[in-house]
Amino acid sequence: MRLEKCWFCSSTVYPGHGIQYVRNDAKIFRFCRSKCHKNFKMKRNPRKVKWTKAYRRLHGKDMTQDATFEFERKRNRPERYDRNVTENTLKAIKKIDKIRVEREARHYTKRIKGKKGMEQKADTRELEQSIHMVKAPLAQLQEPSLTLPKVATQAKTVEEDNRLMEE
Repeated sequence: MRLEKCWFCSSTVYPGHGIQYVRNDAKIFRFCRSKCHKNFKMKRNPRKVKWTKAYRRLHGKDMTQDATFEFERKRNRPERYDRNVTENTLKAIKKIDKIRVEREARHYTKRIKGKKGMEQKADTRELEQSIHMVKAPLAQLQEPSLTLPKVATQAKTVEEDNRLMEE
């Protein structure tokens, strides 16, 4: 059973499935579904379409550059049976699985860390822009604790503004 790769999204195309397109120069393109075929006909770049593996690989969303995957490909070749080699291979498999799990965990924590910071900045920006919807402007002037905490350099200007308002 020969499993092909979709030219557009890189997913597997099983026998009897998908679409095969042959161009005038005899180049064969295989697609897993009509969605990929239509995007190809529209001349879309798979690296710019977010749901493809090419996009995920290019933008660091998948762990495709990990060396442990390369070891697994080498391991799948049929070789002559040797007790010592088999024993060493089984030890290596356990070690590589452990390394892969650790790298994957590091990868996800690194991605989440950046996302949390971006979400926090967006939330504070949104709150700064729409604080008037939460409390009335007069209530904010009377009670300064309702406003967002400012950076030390901006705190002086806020205090000066409050003094000018009181005068």
